[in-house]
Amino acid sequence: MLTPIAYSLAVVLSLFIIFIGARFLVQPVAAASGYGVPAKPAGDAAYLTIKGLRDLTSGVIGLALLAFADADAAGWFMLAVALVPLGDTLIVLRHGGTKATAFGIHFATAVIVLISAALLFAA
Repeated sequence: MLTPIAYSLAVVLSLFIIFIGARFLVQPVAAASGYGVPAKPAGDAAYLTIKGLRDLTSGVIGLALLAFADADAAGWFMLAVALVPLGDTLIVLRHGGTKATAFGIHFATAVIVLISAALLFAA
């Protein structure tokens, strides 16, 4: 029973980060606002594209590991990739974002990703 839950959560997280990455590529200003640090009107396009590509790629790697590797490999990936939302928490706090966004979105995401890693290791 644990294995389907572990894989389902990891798939949902991977698809979600693909969606976020795609949104940064298609609607960068709106995505930046949702991230918690609004984009400057005249010049964050390259950085927003980098973020979109990073997130999209992370999600694709997660799905590839889930499809073609074992649960331990996917668990290690989730453990490592949890650094991203932890770092995002600090970025939002350092650049004028709200604590609600930093902790309610980014830190909470890191916790969920760590739970996903633990479930994959246990599967």
